[in-house]
Amino acid sequence: MEVLSNIPPEERDRTMGVLEVDAQLVDDISDLIDSDQIGMVLNILTDLHPADLASIVTHLSKEEAQKVLEWLPVETAADVLAELEDDFRANLVDTMSPERLTAMIDELDSDDAADVLADLPPEIANQILPDLEDHVDLKELLSHDEDTAGGLMAAEYIAVRAEFTVAQATEEVRDHADKVQDIFMLFVVDDLDRLVGTVNMKRLLLSHGRALIGDIMDSDFITVNTDLDQEEVARLMERYDLITLPVVDDEGCLVGRITIDDVVDVIREEAEEDIQRMSGVAGGEVHTDSILRIVRGRLPWLLMGLAGATMAATVILLFQQTLAEAAILASFIPIVMATAGNAGIQSSAIAVQGLASGDIWATDIRRRLGKEVSVALVNGLVAASVLGIAIIAYATWAGVTGPVELAYTASLALLFVVVLATTLGATIPLMLHKMGVDPALATGPFITTSNDILGILVFFLLANWLYL
Repeated sequence: MEVLSNIPPEERDRTMGVLEVDAQLVDDISDLIDSDQIGMVLNILTDLHPADLASIVTHLSKEEAQKVLEWLPVETAADVLAELEDDFRANLVDTMSPERLTAMIDELDSDDAADVLADLPPEIANQILPDLEDHVDLKELLSHDEDTAGGLMAAEYIAVRAEFTVAQATEEVRDHADKVQDIFMLFVVDDLDRLVGTVNMKRLLLSHGRALIGDIMDSDFITVNTDLDQEEVARLMERYDLITLPVVDDEGCLVGRITIDDVVDVIREEAEEDIQRMSGVAGGEVHTDSILRIVRGRLPWLLMGLAGATMAATVILLFQQTLAEAAILASFIPIVMATAGNAGIQSSAIAVQGLASGDIWATDIRRRLGKEVSVALVNGLVAASVLGIAIIAYATWAGVTGPVELAYTASLALLFVVVLATTLGATIPLMLHKMGVDPALATGPFITTSNDILGILVFFLLANWLYL
């Protein structure tokens, strides 16, 4: 630890990007915390970025992490608190004194403060809310669903009137600089606080001091309502390359703003959630979750997969007489199941990705189906031809009865299975999206299991009809 503590601050800034993910550093900090070496711990941690500090805190024990938050300066501890995962953060502050927690939340922007309050037990949140400086704004933010624009926005912004001069507006920026971080644009409102225009900072700085805001403002702007889903907010900001987005109520009155850093978090969270759901995990699992929560997120999908596999086994049992007459058909079961699952996952993953990015619409079912069926026919014909040639070669060498009929049956079944699985994988996400259900639920165990069942059924029906 002597080496780390003796690194000059300017050097530490350049090296800590590597050190902050180093397990040895975390172990050293843990030893210092256990020895109550407050000065040494602060000497190492104070110059780190809050995101790096949060990464270190999540790798400490609960008791050690709580000590770090108590030792850090209030402003730094508040920034770290905002960077932590929701459940981990709520678990850390459950024993923190109300006075310390109030001081930390007061240092945060309103959107981050609202997130922290929403994660606290209701009795603790209700206890400290009246003592917060921005309790009125925070109460308003907490009234919105956390997955909407209202729950995502910050209540801090700079609003001016159209009759203001550039000099007056600039003075307004100076007056609010301490309260509003990352000022990207000014919002122009009327006497009823309805948004009528925007002025970006570049335009403000380049305009003459006596020019009127109404003459330089942009009247063509994009707004979102407080009830808009956060996914749609992220899509709008990505599509139109927005850095900040004003939020209005049903009367068009300005109530907040959403900045790009909040949207980056939304994009990451939604992508992680979709990937987890496609993998058979309830969206939202993070590495700091408790064992019980992880089990709750995974077990239902495992049980669903077990139920689907049982149904597939039942289909096989229905055709046990067929297997008794031609045992070689059993060797094709894993081929059919694997191919059906893979084909379904491929098409459904593309559909889910397209829906998430907005490139595919729920009304595109007919066009999407035509393209996917064409792709499935080409892929199915190639795979069926390869399988048919392999079967004829093996059956002829091994002396299997009816090699041509067997190859024809297996190849045709494979073609049908690929087309069927691809069709389901492409259309089910679109149908679910149209019904307002997360299309990511269509992938993973759901698509794989359903295609296994249908694939085996199609294979044995064709085997009975063509081979036997």
